[in-house]
Amino acid sequence: MQSEQDQPKNLKWTFRNHSVGMIAENDFQWVEEKAPDAGAGEVLIRNVYLSLDPTNRVWMGEKDTYMPALKRGEVMRGLAIGVVEKSNHPGFKPGDWVQGLLGWQKYLVSNGEGLIALPQIAGLPLEAHFGLLGHIGLTAHYGLLQIGKAKPGETVVVSAAAGAVGSLTGQIAKIQGCRVIGTAGSDEKCRYLTQELGFDGAINYRTEPLPERLRELCPRGIDVYFDNVGGATLDAVLDLINDFGRIVACGMISAYNQDDVFTSRHMVNIVTRRVLMQGFVCLDHPEFAPQAYQDLIRWHLEGKIKYRVDVVEGLENAVTAVNRLFTGANQGKLVVKVS
Repeated sequence: MQSEQDQPKNLKWTFRNHSVGMIAENDFQWVEEKAPDAGAGEVLIRNVYLSLDPTNRVWMGEKDTYMPALKRGEVMRGLAIGVVEKSNHPGFKPGDWVQGLLGWQKYLVSNGEGLIALPQIAGLPLEAHFGLLGHIGLTAHYGLLQIGKAKPGETVVVSAAAGAVGSLTGQIAKIQGCRVIGTAGSDEKCRYLTQELGFDGAINYRTEPLPERLRELCPRGIDVYFDNVGGATLDAVLDLINDFGRIVACGMISAYNQDDVFTSRHMVNIVTRRVLMQGFVCLDHPEFAPQAYQDLIRWHLEGKIKYRVDVVEGLENAVTAVNRLFTGANQGKLVVKVS
């Protein structure tokens, strides 16, 4: 039996405050305590990588969304990859890599519900399960191919295209034979899209007139829009959307830190141009994951898809790091290395 001196220390962020605007440290409580121990039918997990995602901001709202709103005192919700340290569960053994909603903490105990055992894939590091696979890869693959139904020769526009989901989406669209235009928040990111990822064009929405540049780069209109931001970018795309176009509503990051509502001038085009606009959450579609991961791994190993992982060291830095998603400071998939 482990003595108190030998028992490791747990570190965690618990939720404290519903708020609007950029995420602040006083929205949480930093807790240091003895790590838990696994009981009958349970596993003890040590988190290694914590995923930081725009949906963290959504979960902090007062209203339920596709998941219940967080309650004060709960560990902050978050997807993470961890290693099983101790197991009293028949489905897991010490040393197994697992993924799930493990939260903003170093150690946790699980009964196995919602826990996914991760395979070791030759040629891919552990963090690829966030940068290329996992919820990021499934979101890009499912959204573009099942909702967007992108076809060869079509024009696809991707917003937040240098981010984790957007960069994969644009590359998948190129593999499908599409013309791909991305929007991003810096000249450096735009160069990354065109020079490294093979996008046909990129727009710096901070310095260039978005409606005019979209019109220049999409002379035949827009067939598929993969929307990660909403707001003015969605409005500009709606002005150029083709008949029977598809809008994949993946995220609305421009609105997550605001409590006012943006109204599109061109929303009527959804009706007049018979446009499909559909929102989705990849967690609803696990049955598509095997094919998505098979495709993504193959494309990556063939050199057709690249991904970037932006690693922040230390769980204590999670609160400040998550805001990089809203300022655009992150370079690819943003994760925290917990241990």
